[in-house]
Amino acid sequence: MFSDSINRFEILQKNGCCLTEPSGAVVKSRKGNMCDLTPGEVDDEARKQCPGLGLVSVYRTLEILEQLGLVQRVHQTKGCHAFIRTGAEHQHLLVCQNCDKAVLFEGDYLDILFNSIFKTTGF
Repeated sequence: MFSDSINRFEILQKNGCCLTEPSGAVVKSRKGNMCDLTPGEVDDEARKQCPGLGLVSVYRTLEILEQLGLVQRVHQTKGCHAFIRTGAEHQHLLVCQNCDKAVLFEGDYLDILFNSIFKTTGF
């Protein structure tokens, strides 16, 4: 459902959001990217498409995308936060304990782990 920017643009339009060049650049910066990005990193990526983009527009667009369920906020141990795009399938968030990077993977590929835990604990 949320796998490409066209669907995301449709969702934004249906929810009465103004689709400007800056907001479009922010949405496109998240397309296909399964890693978390800080607002500064989103700004760097989106400026490739929209050189006049301002950091305030990045924050505003990310907040709207979060409210619509199109991105998810990831809190990091250093007190900062990043955003990761959401998908249509069941997702799991992996967070590195060393660098705080977060990556989503979709699907339920945890059956082996869950079966092992069940055999060991009975849970």
